[in-house]
Amino acid sequence: MSSSAPSSDLLERFAAIVSEKHAVRDPAELAPHLVENRGLYHGASPMLLKPGSVKEVSAILKLASETGTAIVPQTGNTGLVGGQTPREGGSDIILSLERMNRVRDIDPVGNTMIVDGGCILADVHKAAAEHGRMFPLSLGSEGSCRIAGNLSTNAGGTAVLAYGNMRQLCLGLEVVLPTGEIWNGLRRLKKDNTGYDLRDLFIGAEGTLGVITGAVLKLFPRPLGHQVAFAGLQSVDDALTLFKNASGLCGTALTGFELMPRIGVEFTTRHIPGVRDPLETAHPWYVLIDISTSDSAETADRMMTALLEQGYEAGLIQDAAIASSEAQQKAIWHMRESMSDAQKPEGGSIKHDVSVPVAQIPQFMAEAEKAVVAAMPGARVCAFGHMGDGNIHYNISQPIGADKAEFIGRWREINKIVHGLVLQHGGSISAEHGIGQLKRDELATIRSNIEMDLMRRIKTAFDPTGIMNPGKVLKI
Repeated sequence: MSSSAPSSDLLERFAAIVSEKHAVRDPAELAPHLVENRGLYHGASPMLLKPGSVKEVSAILKLASETGTAIVPQTGNTGLVGGQTPREGGSDIILSLERMNRVRDIDPVGNTMIVDGGCILADVHKAAAEHGRMFPLSLGSEGSCRIAGNLSTNAGGTAVLAYGNMRQLCLGLEVVLPTGEIWNGLRRLKKDNTGYDLRDLFIGAEGTLGVITGAVLKLFPRPLGHQVAFAGLQSVDDALTLFKNASGLCGTALTGFELMPRIGVEFTTRHIPGVRDPLETAHPWYVLIDISTSDSAETADRMMTALLEQGYEAGLIQDAAIASSEAQQKAIWHMRESMSDAQKPEGGSIKHDVSVPVAQIPQFMAEAEKAVVAAMPGARVCAFGHMGDGNIHYNISQPIGADKAEFIGRWREINKIVHGLVLQHGGSISAEHGIGQLKRDELATIRSNIEMDLMRRIKTAFDPTGIMNPGKVLKI
């Protein structure tokens, strides 16, 4: 793979594949595609290509393989670890799937949907709803993130507890390999044990093995009953006990159980328009409980009421509010989904996307806060997330009055503290955001030699010329 910028003649050859209209070279139009969402990574690129078909993607990758040109797949550019950002040298060409955004087919009987890789997640939700079905992946960025990116990062979101992450929500893929070859694995089958599962290699690979151009997604019947509650608690231990009770009482009807700290509620009510605290008094911790039932709204209401009453009687819940309308349900979820953005006006934020065994969340949270504050007095820990699956977004806002650049400059130091505790508890340093550039070097220090070697062998087998998203996930 060449590390120098593509020649003007080569750029013309790439542009001819998609037509000049869909080959972006204007610096102003390119600019939004050269930086990731948090501003941690800034890259350079001579061109962004917008293919309109699988055939055009194939031609782009075939030419790139023949000429050793690096290709960076990019969908909604909502990733948080720099996996979609080109490198600084200006030799990487960006491949955007935004024109490939069709819903190809929906089968409400088999509960499947075939979509282009560039389909926006919110549009998938809408198309499923039009057929009385639901696609359960829910993300704060669902208005702009796209399915290929969701698959490439094995996105999780708020409903993993009940439905799983993208690996569990996908039956088949269509992928263009770095050589330009097209693998059509768009199978709708839930049972297919015919050899190695190639699908799972591409899900979570962050565009390093090929470009996902299509997918078969699992759909589900829309629940007839849905209820959301917001409860104030004294401690994370109480939240864990309440979660155990909820799991026992609700079973598979428990579709969400989100943990939030008081500081997170303060940030959202202070900075996010329209957000208000559903409870009259402040509490150290909160949980959002989401219940969905297949039979009726009355069942969901009864189940939620029983759970909250049980929590009150056990001394776990100090106060709670049950949504009385769909609008209130959305408002409570909006608070949770806005928690990360609400940190921005507070200054710098050092973020962690980690997971630990659910039973160890209270101990991890206590140990991590003690260690972080000891290293950085005044640091404001805003740790929240999907308690039901152990995924905590362990975010830290800068001390009041601190210098933002100096604070952000300690990112790696604080990462080492938090991630060290995560690993001590048998957890993962990347729960749902991926590795990208941010955690690439760290990955090599925590995985065994044989694991790293196997991953490099897979990368080499699929991408022998090293053109696919170089510098991401693995350092080769």
